[in-house]
Amino acid sequence: MKILIKRTKIIDSSSKHNNKVCDVLINNNKIEKIAKSIQIDSDTKIFKSENLHLSQGWFDMHVNFGQPGFEQRETINNGLKSAAQGGFTEVLLMPNTQPVIDNSTMVEFIKGYNKDSIVTIQVAGTLTKDQKGENIVEMHDMINSGCLAFTDDKKSIQSNELMKIALLYIKDTKSLIMNFPNDKKLQNKGVINEGVISTHLGLKGIPNIAEEMMIDRDITLSCYTDSKIHESYISTEKSVEKIKYAKEKGINISSDVAVHNIFLTEDKVNNFDSRYKVLPPLRTEQDNKAIINGLIDGTIDAITSDHSPYEIETKKIEFDNAAFGIIGLESLFGLIIKNLEKHLDLHQIIEKISSNPRNILGIQNHSIEEGNIANITLFNPKIEWDFTEKNIISKSKNSPFIGEKLKGKALAIYNNNKFLELSI
Repeated sequence: MKILIKRTKIIDSSSKHNNKVCDVLINNNKIEKIAKSIQIDSDTKIFKSENLHLSQGWFDMHVNFGQPGFEQRETINNGLKSAAQGGFTEVLLMPNTQPVIDNSTMVEFIKGYNKDSIVTIQVAGTLTKDQKGENIVEMHDMINSGCLAFTDDKKSIQSNELMKIALLYIKDTKSLIMNFPNDKKLQNKGVINEGVISTHLGLKGIPNIAEEMMIDRDITLSCYTDSKIHESYISTEKSVEKIKYAKEKGINISSDVAVHNIFLTEDKVNNFDSRYKVLPPLRTEQDNKAIINGLIDGTIDAITSDHSPYEIETKKIEFDNAAFGIIGLESLFGLIIKNLEKHLDLHQIIEKISSNPRNILGIQNHSIEEGNIANITLFNPKIEWDFTEKNIISKSKNSPFIGEKLKGKALAIYNNNKFLELSI
C-alpha cells in the first residue's frame, strides 16, 4: 500500500521532524519520504484533514477482551476493532480469560490473531497457574512463545516469597513482572474508597494502605533482587510519593494509571451508580492532583484505558454485587485531552500512550523517520465530539462517559501494512 499523508504536524520527540508540518509518504509498510511537499503519481492514496497530527502508533498496555471464555463480553476480533477505533495500533492483553493465559499454547493462540489485524496484540500471561497465586507458570516456555509480561492482574500477588522468586527469575530475561498493588486482606471485600462517602453509604471501603503497603513490598523486593517491576493502576497520593522516591534511588520501577483514576473522584458513587465501580476505586481530589503531578514529572510512565467489558447483567445490579470495571478504548484519548491538556503538553500525553509503554515492555519504538517501519496514529487534538453508543464498537457498553463531549480524536491508523480511516 502506498499512501501520502498531507500537511501533518509530527509529534515525536525522538524524531528530527518533531513539531514540523510535513508531507509523509508511506510505501509498503515503511516511511519512504518526509518533506515539506511531496509530489506523487496517480496510484497513491492521499489522506488529509484539518489540524492533522501524526505520532507513533498508540499503545494500550491494559486491555481485556474476554475471549476465550467470556465471548459475550468481547471477542478478540471485536476488541481489536474497538482498539483501532480508539486510535491504537497495539495493545497488551491481560490474561483474564477462561482458561487463563498460563501456558505457551494459550500465548500462541492469542498471537495468532495478529495474522490479519491492523492492530497488533501483545500478550501478558499469568504469573501463577490458574491465577491462584500459588505456583509460578512455565515462564521460559511462555517467553519463547512471545509472552511479554507476567501478571495476575487484579488478582494481586499476595505471597512475598513467590514475588521474590519471580523477580529473580525474570531479571535475566527481556520480560516483565507487572503487579496491581492491592493487599486483599486490607481490601477486605471493600467496593469503594474508604472515607466519608463509604461510611455515609454503608458500603465497605478500600483503604489507601491496601495499595501503599504492597507498593512498599514490591519496591523492597525489586531492590533486594536487583530486578525490574511494574506497578499497575496507581491511585493514591502516597503511592506516587513512594514510586517517585524509589526512582530517585535508582530502583528499576515503572508505573501506570487508568485514565478514570486521573480525574474522577469517589463522589461519583454517591448515588450507588455501579458504572463508576472500578478497582482500584475512585479516590479523592487530593489523590487526583498527586496522580497528575506524577504524570508531569515522569513518576507515572503510562496511561491506560483498563478496558474491561461487562454485560449489563453484571454491572446494572446492586452495587455490592456489580463487577469492577468500565470500557475505555474508544474514549481514552478524548478523555485525556479534555482533562489533561491544561497540565501536560501534547508530547507528554502522546509519550504516555505510545513510546513509554513500549519502552517499559522492551518493544522497539519506530520513530517518525525515513526508512523506518510505519506504525502511526493520525489525530486531531482539538476537535470536540459527542461520545455516544454509536462510537462504541465494543460488544459491552459499560461506560459512564456516554453522552459526554470529549476533546481530541484519532482519525486514522497505519500498521502492519494496512491503513484504516476512522469514523468521527
